[in-house]
Amino acid sequence: MAAEPQPKALTRKPLLLNKVEGSQDVVNMAAIVPKEDGVISVSEDRTVRVWLKRDSGQYWPSIYHAMPSPCSCMSFNPETRRLSIGLDNGTISEFILSEDYNKMTLVKSYQAHQSRVMMVLFVLEMEWLLSTGQDKHFTWHCSESGQRLGGYRTSAGACGLQFDVETRHVFVGDHSGQVTILKLEQESCSLVTTFKGHTGGVTALCWDPIQRVLFSGSSDHSIIMWDIGGRKGTAIELQGHNDKVQSLSYAHHTRQLISCGADGGIVVWNMDVERQETPEWLDSDSCQKCDQPFFWNFKQMWDSKKIGLRQHHCRKCGKAVCGKCSSKRSSIPLMGFEFEVRVCDSCHESITDEERAPTATFHDSKHNIVHVHFDATRGWLLTSGTDKVIKLWDMTPVVS
Repeated sequence: MAAEPQPKALTRKPLLLNKVEGSQDVVNMAAIVPKEDGVISVSEDRTVRVWLKRDSGQYWPSIYHAMPSPCSCMSFNPETRRLSIGLDNGTISEFILSEDYNKMTLVKSYQAHQSRVMMVLFVLEMEWLLSTGQDKHFTWHCSESGQRLGGYRTSAGACGLQFDVETRHVFVGDHSGQVTILKLEQESCSLVTTFKGHTGGVTALCWDPIQRVLFSGSSDHSIIMWDIGGRKGTAIELQGHNDKVQSLSYAHHTRQLISCGADGGIVVWNMDVERQETPEWLDSDSCQKCDQPFFWNFKQMWDSKKIGLRQHHCRKCGKAVCGKCSSKRSSIPLMGFEFEVRVCDSCHESITDEERAPTATFHDSKHNIVHVHFDATRGWLLTSGTDKVIKLWDMTPVVS
């Protein structure tokens, strides 16, 4: 039976629109100002800057504000023009920006953490300010009163933070590779569950409230798609980076995941395809294809008078195989393997050309990306990097 043709992905090669330069250190986070030709950035050089596009076509600061400590993260709410900035000293400072984006006024400060604030998130519907820190704590405050409502100690410093307004669930990803789900009430929280699928620390989280899917990026170079709402417990791997994944964003209208990494890569994943869960790796003392013993299987080596072989695993079926029985490589995009990976010889023969069709596109940003922000209304992508540069890209989709 012929494989069904996959829907064409709405993608285009990112077109560089502009560079925003002038920061003296790493730009840890930045955001496109909706309905304005503007960008807000926070940097390790202790500055908060609002960049507006001038008649010359270049972006120049309309606001340049020095903070007492390096700025590690930010959260901007366009409706209220509320800007929450996390600092290296554990403080979160909250400002209101003027309508013309030429002035910022301090509203209040929170001593939220004992060390660097890793992520901050303002939730307008609840008037809550959520944050994670290197002090291994997740905290949340009332943004009206400034009162601390509660906290939870994580297993390690946390980089990933997402919140679901409908269910009041918060997702926290930490450096141990664990994702913790908490249920928040007004002044209490309860642990729902924890799960771990990465071999490295979680570096980024992204939540799709419509499909109820959580994406986690890691220093192990991989992304995992967790089916939270479907209650199937499926976890699908996406392998498309050669270095740690630094930031994730999801485009709901085109059902595309955008991932950026320390390798400078921008990967656009088509999530409008039926993806397959990667199999568990099977345990065996001998090759499950030719029955040759592996090198730790002393008894079988002695009985058969054969030298033990190194164990490998087929990425498609999960069987334990020797090198001779897995001499081939293949991409398996529907399993998330956009690069060629080891497969056993029989699986290699069964994979069709249609199954090898890529489900992601790859682009080189030419800078080490630490953060990404996507403006769906204009199809603009912002990347900020360790090279102190902010880049704006046109990602307007076209049928490929």
